[in-house]
Amino acid sequence: MPFEVAANPRGLGEKSAQFRQTRPPQSRETEHVLPPTQPDGAPVVATSAPLAKSWAHFVAGGLGGMASATLTAPLDVLKTRLQSTYYQQHLVAVRTARGLPPIETMSLARSSLLHIRETGEILWQVPKVEGYRALFKGLGPNLIGVVPARAINFYAYGNGKRILSNYFNNGQEAAWIHVCAAACAGIVTGTATNPIWLVKTRLQLDKNSHADGRGRQYKNALDCTLQTLRKEGITGLYRGLSASYLGVTESTLQWMLYEQMKLSLAKREERVMNSGKELTAWDHTVAWTGKVSAAGTAKFIAALITYPHEVVRTRLRQAPMENGQVKYTGLAQCFRLIWKEEGMAALYGGLVPHMLRVVPSAAIMFGTYEGVLKLFGTSSNS
Repeated sequence: MPFEVAANPRGLGEKSAQFRQTRPPQSRETEHVLPPTQPDGAPVVATSAPLAKSWAHFVAGGLGGMASATLTAPLDVLKTRLQSTYYQQHLVAVRTARGLPPIETMSLARSSLLHIRETGEILWQVPKVEGYRALFKGLGPNLIGVVPARAINFYAYGNGKRILSNYFNNGQEAAWIHVCAAACAGIVTGTATNPIWLVKTRLQLDKNSHADGRGRQYKNALDCTLQTLRKEGITGLYRGLSASYLGVTESTLQWMLYEQMKLSLAKREERVMNSGKELTAWDHTVAWTGKVSAAGTAKFIAALITYPHEVVRTRLRQAPMENGQVKYTGLAQCFRLIWKEEGMAALYGGLVPHMLRVVPSAAIMFGTYEGVLKLFGTSSNS
C-alpha cells in the first residue's frame, strides 16, 4: 500500500486529496508558495477591496489637511484679517495719514508693492500687540473643519472619479471626469463644513480689544456658535455658503490642473524609462518632487484666477454690525457694494498672504495625501 494512503485514516483520503488540490502550488526547489495562474498561464492579479481604497482616500485627505493647516495657520489669520471690512478701513486711514492717494488710483506695480508692505506690517503688529497666540487664532475650529473637510473632499473626489470613469468612460480617466468629480466633491464639502468655517472666520476677526473699549466678543468656538444661533438662527451658520459654492470653481480648476500635470509627469517618466539612458540628477529630482510641485503650481493658478470669491465669502461671514444689521446680504450685493465703496483692489485684499499660504499648503496637503495612499498600498490613480 502506498505510503500516502496508509498515512491517512479510513474515510479521510478523499478530503486530503481535495485539500491538496485547493492549496496554493509550491515550488519543488524552494517550497515557496507560487502565485495562482489562469488557464492560459497568466498570473492572477490580486485586487484589493473597493471599501479599503475608499477609506484610504478619507484618511489620507484628513491627515494632509491637518498638516497643511497647522503649518500655515499664521498666514491664514493674516489673510482673513486683510479680507475683512475692519482692516480695509484701517488701511485706508493709515494711507490717508501718510498722505498716500487712494490705492485704486495707483498703478498696478505701486499698489502691489504697497500691499506687500502693509501685509508685512500687519504680520509684525499682530504678535506685538496681541501676542504670538493671536497668530493661531481660530486654529482649533480650523482643524476641526480642515480634517473632515479635506477627508470628505478627497474621499468624494477619489471615489467619484473612479465611479464616473468606470460607468461612463470604460474605466479611463479624462479631463471631464476630473471636472465633474471635483465639482461634486466641492459642493458636498462646502455644504457639510460651512458652519465650521463661519465660526473660524469670526474668531479670527475678533480682536482682543475693540475700538469702543469692549473685550472680545466671543470666548471660544462654542460661544461663537451659540451667539450666532441665538442672534441669527440656524441660517446664520450658513452665511457665505453661496460664495463657498462659487469657490467650487477654484477647487475644480485645481484638481483638473493637478491631474493633467500628473499625467504629463507619468508620460515623461515613461519616455525616460523607454529611452534606456541613465537617469540624471534632474530625473531623480522630478521623480521625488514632481507631484508636490504640481500641487503647488495648480493651486497657485487656480487661486489667482478665482481669488475675489475668497474676499466675498469672508465679508458674508462677518458678524452683524453693532445695530444688529447685516451689511452684506447676498453674493451679488456683496460684489457690487465692495466694488462701489472700495474699488476693484478690495476684491484682492489679502492676496499676498493668501498666495504665500495656499501654495505651500497645497504642496504639503497633496504630498501627505499621496504619501499616505502609498503606505496603504494604493494611489490617487486607482
